[in-house]
Amino acid sequence: MRWLKIVLQIAFLWLLFMVGDLVVSLLHIPVPGNVFGMLLLFGLLTFNIIPLKWVEEGAGLLLKHMAFFFIPIAVGLMVWGDLFLAQGIQLLTVVMIGAVVTILTTAYTVLFLAKKYDKKEGERA
Repeated sequence: MRWLKIVLQIAFLWLLFMVGDLVVSLLHIPVPGNVFGMLLLFGLLTFNIIPLKWVEEGAGLLLKHMAFFFIPIAVGLMVWGDLFLAQGIQLLTVVMIGAVVTILTTAYTVLFLAKKYDKKEGERA
């Protein structure tokens, strides 16, 4: 019975992906459909439209085996070997700059939210 629950939860996540893909293609939004689907899931969970238990176990299973889903990407990268040899330094530079910007943005966001949370806790005391 548990496996059926997980299959249904993964099917629901797939449905959100398909809805996101459909909305993006109909409205010509310059965002990948899967990203829009994840934003849709985030909104549904944030506003308590759906309970977390509807997707928790299925999402947990997918996250547990996430490395498996990167195998096709890694194999696909082998096709682009010539590109990496010719422009590897530029690609590596862009990836490193992007990673640093992401890390710094995350750090400053956490600091900002932590200060905001501490201020609210101080007002309550």
